[in-house]
Amino acid sequence: MLSKNQIKLIKSLSQKKGRQQNRLFIVEGIKGISEFLKSDYTLKHLYTTQSLFEAPKRLISEISEADLKKITALKNPNTALAIFEIPEQISAQEKGLIVALDDVRDPGNLGTIIRLCDWYGIKNLICSYNTVDCYNSKVVQATMGSLTRVNVQYVDLPNYLGSCETDVFGTFLNGENIYTTTLPTEGLIVLGNEANGISEAIEAKVGRKITIPQFGTVKATESLNVANATAILLSEFRRRTIEK
Repeated sequence: MLSKNQIKLIKSLSQKKGRQQNRLFIVEGIKGISEFLKSDYTLKHLYTTQSLFEAPKRLISEISEADLKKITALKNPNTALAIFEIPEQISAQEKGLIVALDDVRDPGNLGTIIRLCDWYGIKNLICSYNTVDCYNSKVVQATMGSLTRVNVQYVDLPNYLGSCETDVFGTFLNGENIYTTTLPTEGLIVLGNEANGISEAIEAKVGRKITIPQFGTVKATESLNVANATAILLSEFRRRTIEK
């Protein structure tokens, strides 16, 4: 049975303040937990309704489905909930292809972008301080374990880009056509806020503006979802490396 203190701690991790104070975050579901257990992340404790995981017994508590419902953030609890330690932030190396996010707020978008980075072999994801926390439980859930393979770093983005020595690309409606322009194998791609795009402060740091052209004739759609745009951009950048 879960104690009141255990429930209180787990509930506090649904908030960024609680995660920062305790340096802990939540992972739910068999797939996600299994990925984190195989990684360098440190397990704090695992609560499960079934004996499915390989971890030190002292760190595992078998609980009832009723108890799992008390601590889960999901509408339909998925067998297990684990608490992992938040590691110290690792500075990104300016090598290869890098993605940077300017004020992306939606947890689902960030989680999907982390999965896309994992799929396309992007090792480093740079985020502005006002981008949603990558240890938000909805973000973690959406990554499906990819967070264990992508280094996410939060920075003062204008200052970071100002000292960046690689080519900086930004997504704008009036940029170069992504399908016809010459793209390098290395560089940093900036994507902006869901509603407002890239801020003026970041735009001033962008060396090359690129765009995904719209082919629809009605032109009623103002912009692409930021995660969808990320998928197209990474596909194009990676495709050029195959063609060379």
